[in-house]
Amino acid sequence: MAAQLPEADSPAALTDHHLDLEAVVADRTRELATAIKELEAFTYSVAHDLRAPLRAIHGFSQILLEDFGDRFEGEALDYIQRICRASARMSDLIDDLLRLSQVGRGKIELARTDLSTLLQDIADRLAEREPARRVKFTVEPGIEVHGNARLLSIAFENILGNAWKFTRSRDVADIRIFVREQGSRRLICVSDNGIGFDMRYSHKLFSPFQRLHAADQFEGTGIGLVTVARIIERHGGNVSIKGAVDEGATVSIFLPP
Repeated sequence: MAAQLPEADSPAALTDHHLDLEAVVADRTRELATAIKELEAFTYSVAHDLRAPLRAIHGFSQILLEDFGDRFEGEALDYIQRICRASARMSDLIDDLLRLSQVGRGKIELARTDLSTLLQDIADRLAEREPARRVKFTVEPGIEVHGNARLLSIAFENILGNAWKFTRSRDVADIRIFVREQGSRRLICVSDNGIGFDMRYSHKLFSPFQRLHAADQFEGTGIGLVTVARIIERHGGNVSIKGAVDEGATVSIFLPP
């Protein structure tokens, strides 16, 4: 006598269907992980290989300007200066791409990290670069997290670097780092009184190469916040930004306890 197949809506059929779906999801997850690793390896390889020829372009352009600049006039001088600026920007972009690809590679070791000290060190380094600027940094003491100090340093260098950059037009810049409780969540916030941004375009902030301000106004490659998001996600957390035009911005980061 032939074995009976389970009815379509029977518990046995539902179990089989559930197991099939789990197998499909597992296969797709493996395929996606493989594709991401291949893409990261490709990005790293291409960015790394571009470094040498780009360095040559920038180097020889600089030599032309320094040694033969007085022989160029009008459009010729303008073209050489454009080549120098473009190659320097491309070099920054490649460095950021390499940093982003490295963030997603390998395992990370987590340990108790004194974030307040790390943040104060970054703030001090920023102040040393432009001592003429009037900037009030306030770092809440005693902020400790469970994370990777090297990666968190990269993330917060980007965040504080943005706050430093976008407060440049203020007579006195005010940058504050503090902890805010949100229900059961503890958020680490970086707030500034800079130029802010229009929240209608906030979806672009974490997309590669997307910028909300013109390149001739503020330097940058559009990779910094993508790197921040990747680092925080690797820690099991998330990051969000709120702001308003001419009213500053606040970056909020959640890291699991």
